[in-house]
Amino acid sequence: MTVIALRSATRADSEFCFRLHKAAMGEYIRAIWGWDEKVQRGFHASSFKPRRWRIITANGTDVGMLDVERRPDEIYLSRIEIHPNHQGRGFGTRVIRALIDEARQRDQDLVLDVLVVNQRAQALYRRLGLTEMVRHGEGNLRITMRTSPPA
Repeated sequence: MTVIALRSATRADSEFCFRLHKAAMGEYIRAIWGWDEKVQRGFHASSFKPRRWRIITANGTDVGMLDVERRPDEIYLSRIEIHPNHQGRGFGTRVIRALIDEARQRDQDLVLDVLVVNQRAQALYRRLGLTEMVRHGEGNLRITMRTSPPA
């Protein structure tokens, strides 16, 4: 079985994370806003947080990235991206299941936002037990999903 691990991101991972984002999310961004390389590099420069981000590895190979916020009453999956060359192998599923388990142990929900055009991710999240709570953002382009409705 493939060993999935998380390692802390470093400044040296910035270009990997940008290229990963372009490969994993480029078609969705292009479909909504269009892909402008300069604009996307600017967004990346302002959002790259090596102290918070984790690099997902499979048998020691970098395959994705993860950004999680542990909030007082929920775990928020801010971002998970798996490179398309490594998608469909269960890596993302395993990472998300571990977060769901952690949330349950803390008596919390796992919460995330997904772009409305990303049907593949939505299907994965539904299979893992998340339900759509609300659509929001400009043109309702984002969907908030959670493991269970708030009490």
